[in-house]
Amino acid sequence: MTEVLPDARVQGPAPADARVDEAAPPGARVDEAVPPEAGVQELPPRTRQAGRTARRRLGPGRALPFGRLIGPVLVVAVWWAASALGCLDPRILSGPGTVLSTAGDLAADGRLQTNVLISLQRAGLGLLFGVASGTALAVAAGLSRTGEYLLDGPLQIKRAIPSLAMLPLLILWLGIGEQMKVTVIALGVAVTVYVNTYAALTGIDSRYVELAESLGLGRLQFIRKVIGPGSLPGFFVGLRLGVTASWLGLIVVEQINATSGIGYMMFQAQQYAQSDVIIVGLVVYGIFGFVSDALVQAIGRRALSWRRTLAG
Repeated sequence: MTEVLPDARVQGPAPADARVDEAAPPGARVDEAVPPEAGVQELPPRTRQAGRTARRRLGPGRALPFGRLIGPVLVVAVWWAASALGCLDPRILSGPGTVLSTAGDLAADGRLQTNVLISLQRAGLGLLFGVASGTALAVAAGLSRTGEYLLDGPLQIKRAIPSLAMLPLLILWLGIGEQMKVTVIALGVAVTVYVNTYAALTGIDSRYVELAESLGLGRLQFIRKVIGPGSLPGFFVGLRLGVTASWLGLIVVEQINATSGIGYMMFQAQQYAQSDVIIVGLVVYGIFGFVSDALVQAIGRRALSWRRTLAG
């Protein structure tokens, strides 16, 4: 047992597990029993509490349920108010009431449901093929120098070429049917998923690779225990951007040589100056994009629940 020197000085508050002095009252700490020396001052409780409060405020704060809906609801409220006050010309931008009425009419005769289902099918197939191919290419390029040398250069070149610029060539190769439309969407999604997944995969700390080698992990174990968890954050970023890319590609292909879909419905409405039908199509695209992005975020939070981030 250590002895307490009679001339020892107490320079500040003792830790929580400080030894209790024998001369002190029961339950008292040494720093409570021995008065502090002159000139050594402790921070007042209010100052310590203010410091802790200031540190807590650095974060974004507590998340609100359905908080992401606040922005879209405000946009619709401003749109509705501007239309009610006569600030919008209905020939240029129809009001929300007119848009809702037009959507009801389109749903009543079946045009809206038919076009929505066709658009969802195109976007879903393009997203599926794009995510699968983009992920496979990222793994091949990230785990092999040969794959990197053969794949990364062409894919970076494709990233710099807009999908719209490739439409004439794709129409020449594939015609104007569904195959061409799905291919355009899949190309945009694949490049986006590849870039983000490849960046996350190659950004894994090399010390984890050395640890896996020292533990004697096999190739499949290495991919499952190191590569998978390390690249998941980048993959979900690429997946969110890929979902957006699928809707952007859908808009392009449905307004060029199409006979069905939301984009075709909007293009036909443009010929007759039906702004309400055009806005219905834009609202449908917006709802699709918002819901799909929220769904990907929810899946990502569950898959990455082991991480502690600002997003919560």
